[in-house]
Amino acid sequence: MAHPKSRISKQRKRKRRTHYKASLPTVTTCNTTGERHQMHRAYYDAEGNLYYRGKMLIKATEEDDV
Repeated sequence: MAHPKSRISKQRKRKRRTHYKASLPTVTTCNTTGERHQMHRAYYDAEGNLYYRGKMLIKATEEDDV
């Protein structure tokens, strides 16, 4: 089994890893609805309809109160 020649301290390892940061997601505005959403993701508009790439995938259902 391979073993490292010398042990890297926790502090040295953590200093190296501080530069790995999550970037902010790219947000775009839909031309059809004007809603802001993440790119390449389906999203719901204010009325509850599901859109993807400017096209309605699922229309919101109207629920009747009994």
